[in-house]
Amino acid sequence: MRFLEKLLDGGQVEWKPLGDEEFFEIANRGRKPVKQSLRVAGDTPYYGANNIQDYVDGHTHEGEFVLIAEDGSASLENYSIQYAKGRFWANNHVHVVRGNDQINTRYLFHYLCITNFQPYLSGGGRAKLTKGRLVEISVPIPCPEEPEKSLAIQGEIVRILDSFTELTAELTAELEARKKQSNHYRDHLLSFLDVESTWIALDDLCISITAGGDVPKPCAKGQTHPNDEYPYPVYANAVGEGGLYGFTDSYKIESDAVTVSARGAKVGYHAIREGKFTPIIRLLVLVADKSLISTAFLNYALDMTLIGGTDGGIPQLTVPMVKKIMIPIPYPDDPRKSLAEQARIVEILDKFDTLTTSLSEGLPREIELRQKQYEYYRDLLLSFPKPGEAAEA
Repeated sequence: MRFLEKLLDGGQVEWKPLGDEEFFEIANRGRKPVKQSLRVAGDTPYYGANNIQDYVDGHTHEGEFVLIAEDGSASLENYSIQYAKGRFWANNHVHVVRGNDQINTRYLFHYLCITNFQPYLSGGGRAKLTKGRLVEISVPIPCPEEPEKSLAIQGEIVRILDSFTELTAELTAELEARKKQSNHYRDHLLSFLDVESTWIALDDLCISITAGGDVPKPCAKGQTHPNDEYPYPVYANAVGEGGLYGFTDSYKIESDAVTVSARGAKVGYHAIREGKFTPIIRLLVLVADKSLISTAFLNYALDMTLIGGTDGGIPQLTVPMVKKIMIPIPYPDDPRKSLAEQARIVEILDKFDTLTTSLSEGLPREIELRQKQYEYYRDLLLSFPKPGEAAEA
């Protein structure tokens, strides 16, 4: 707050509604929805309820704008604020606004990112932000009677906040580059160009390939950590943390294993599970024959294997289908040498995995920290008291 007081240097902050044409422009008139089947492919981003939905030929707007994308839900989390510069196409699910000569549009973007839109929504369960309510949203303007000073203050706030967003963008680009590098090395290492190898069916490499059953009884659904009563995890057909269904008091799979989602849009998603767990319906379990293949190598080999489901309707995998999947094994006639080569490959790929996926050590963790840092300073720098608040304080 002392920094803000120094920036203002005795000046006042006034709140101006987006409908005040002296300060803002609402450029909704040029929006134009186009059915996906009728869109002509091009280089211009097409913005809709879910931000960039496509890239098309032509444009509806050109310049520097802030886009408020809504999906028709009353949830604040479903209102996404985007900064667009240059040419873009906006459909009717996007409000298009910008600052006039006295407003830094980038400053407007940062402020709208912390705006609570819910008081301005109408329409019940499918609440929407209409233009009639959009114009009522107010934005704090420092020293509006002194445009040069006001723009200087806005610019300094933007400079500070953009330093964080630029760092996050750099880290995100670095993460994407490392993911591509990881995939390149994975495919190279598992192609065994200079190593004797053979493609072998999973049925010959696993002790068992089975399908999960019903939810065990008892089961503490939604429990996220083991306790004395229910120490063993139950896994379901879902990705990431959603795969943990709950915990129970016994287990069906004693060994560590690879689980594979067997139904739905994420069919083929696979992950390593530590031993002593229970799989439930629509989840397949592959227990490796560790005299031939390690669990970690099996999981990486599946990364470069097209695991498709049945055609038509909801895709699904069956145990017989998975048993036929072929993966490459180095030095298949020498198990000891094969396992040593598998361990070498796993060690390399584990380092890439830590860098690209770890939320405790890798780039995703660093990106999360920088985003929190940005949000912290954004909230501090834009927390101007609204009319009446200063007096109440």
